[in-house]
Amino acid sequence: MQGWDYSREGVYFLTICTHNREYLFGEIIDDLIHLNASGEMVLQTWEELPDRFPFLDLDARVVMPNHFHAIVILRRGESCIRPACAPSQNIMQVNHSDIAVKGEHKVRPYKTTPALGTGAGSIGRIVQGFKSLTTRQYLRGIKESGWPPFKGKLWQRNYYERIIRDEEEWERISDYIAANPINWAMDRENREAGKIRADEPWHV
Repeated sequence: MQGWDYSREGVYFLTICTHNREYLFGEIIDDLIHLNASGEMVLQTWEELPDRFPFLDLDARVVMPNHFHAIVILRRGESCIRPACAPSQNIMQVNHSDIAVKGEHKVRPYKTTPALGTGAGSIGRIVQGFKSLTTRQYLRGIKESGWPPFKGKLWQRNYYERIIRDEEEWERISDYIAANPINWAMDRENREAGKIRADEPWHV
């Protein structure tokens, strides 16, 4: 969202895709994601991010063959994981009349005002760290374990994001993340499907 400070406390929905949507992290079998070694590495790296970013709490997430969905919470006080704390403490308070909601889930540019994009403690800085860590480990896996090589880079430039407004939206996006493997046949990132689902959580 233009002008938004992405180091601000709140709840965010993130999508990060592999470069050229390459299938590198496993496969969907019988509506379940079966991660390969690199997919397990991506998941483990994600779950260890709070060790590097102590203000970060992790919520729902799923590693798919060529992309990754997650909900993250940025906090500036004590840990605040749902449902222990009230929505007013950790849900974005945004004036809906000031934003174009439908088009908000877009690629965030890396080259932007530091305080709003990739400044210390921002969503952009977290994503950059995650990409850097996983890329280094993937390259090691190629060399030491014969993982499939990637062309150019592991991840696509930038990422997709959405500010989560309220508890209802949080629940809806959590359900969407959990159902991603089941809905793989219609997933927009599935190159064989080639469709954009009308019920994706950013089409609101």
